[in-house]
Amino acid sequence: MASLAAMLKAKGYEISGVDENVYPPMSTFLQEQGIPVFQGFNIEHLAARPDLVIIGNAMSRGNPEVEFVLNEKIPYQSLPQALNRYFIRDKYSCVVTGTHGKTTTSSMLAWILQFAQERPSFFIGGMPENFSGGFQLGAGKYIVLEGDEYDSAFFDKGAKFLHYQPDLLIINNIEFDHADIYNSLEEVKTAFRRLINIVPGRGEIIANVDDPVVTELIQNAFSNVRTIGFCEQAQWRAVNCYFDTETTQFEIENDGQGIASVEIRQPGDYNIRNALAAFVAASQLGIPTTTITAALGAFRGVRRRLTLKNKINGMLVYDDFAHHATAVQNTLYALKKRYPGKKLWAIFEPRSASAKRKVFERQYFNAFDPADEVIIAPLHRPDKVEESERLSVENIIENLNIKNIPARILPPGNDMLDYLLKNKTRNDVFLFMSNGEFADMPNSLAERLKIDQ
Repeated sequence: MASLAAMLKAKGYEISGVDENVYPPMSTFLQEQGIPVFQGFNIEHLAARPDLVIIGNAMSRGNPEVEFVLNEKIPYQSLPQALNRYFIRDKYSCVVTGTHGKTTTSSMLAWILQFAQERPSFFIGGMPENFSGGFQLGAGKYIVLEGDEYDSAFFDKGAKFLHYQPDLLIINNIEFDHADIYNSLEEVKTAFRRLINIVPGRGEIIANVDDPVVTELIQNAFSNVRTIGFCEQAQWRAVNCYFDTETTQFEIENDGQGIASVEIRQPGDYNIRNALAAFVAASQLGIPTTTITAALGAFRGVRRRLTLKNKINGMLVYDDFAHHATAVQNTLYALKKRYPGKKLWAIFEPRSASAKRKVFERQYFNAFDPADEVIIAPLHRPDKVEESERLSVENIIENLNIKNIPARILPPGNDMLDYLLKNKTRNDVFLFMSNGEFADMPNSLAERLKIDQ
């Protein structure tokens, strides 16, 4: 919401906001943008009747300002509706979707277009390191959007990405997620079916056919479909992959013909797929191959997507956003391939609405297999999930110990920090995974390792 506010301010609109608690970095960001933010909800904030109120999906009926907007018939929209109205309609819309990899892939594509001097606009739910923030208003014809399948607002329960009018659509993968709003994989698939069905006939769909659900859904597409992946069925394939401690290298083939050699800084098979999707998308937009490969080589990643916080005497501390079991496993395998001789610690906080739910518990039994030792924090705000639906951290720990993977439960803070410092080996990779601030554990450990060296 803060990025949208800044984009509207840059377009010349007078903007103000309201929230219960606004804290850095968002409070600082909004202050820098000259956007006033009211603390706490009060109808007095709407005394000077606004032309439009944009209501976030955390707001619900009963909120005093929501009730005032409805009673006074003040025009209102959801965030994705506003994006469509003010920023998407006049652009060529490139929408990046999937359960995993949206932020990195959309950041890669936006950077390729920037590198190619196409002056793109973008709206991304993360902080790409090649840019100053998660949005940009560019004078060029393209806009890159991270397409989220989460719902939009209490009055707009469809997936956000259904408002984004894709001319080019990337589908990385499709799994059951967001168990707080979807009841099954079938419901998630319905959202993606609707998205595929609104891509125009002259539009482009870049589809990862290593994923069986994506393969199933694109069969009914009316658009041009370019398939990507590692498998032989893919038109565009990544082959001859190589990993070292600094880079990931691979080659790209199109229908068996060699197209390019690519080197990226990001580790893991999933980042190869992300880069492959961005490469093919940029190719369909007419960007030269040499420009795309140079841009990917210069791509610095996204904050909190395997961000290296520090390297001290052979020990490395990483911070990552992973919270879905598949993302946890893929991220661990990525670091295992990059540092095969090191001890890999998986330190995980079940924090997101999905991560705290029992429906994903069995997936976590195997998600930590690449790790040499595992620490899981207690559920963050367990009261947000019905007791019968809560994930049992104890069950996961028991399962890991049966498989001879040392595992324990420790709360974030001094207990966790003391255990890690006491048991470090100077040959460690510490991977912290949470979609929240995790009590600042990655920075705390990095600082203590510097002091103790």
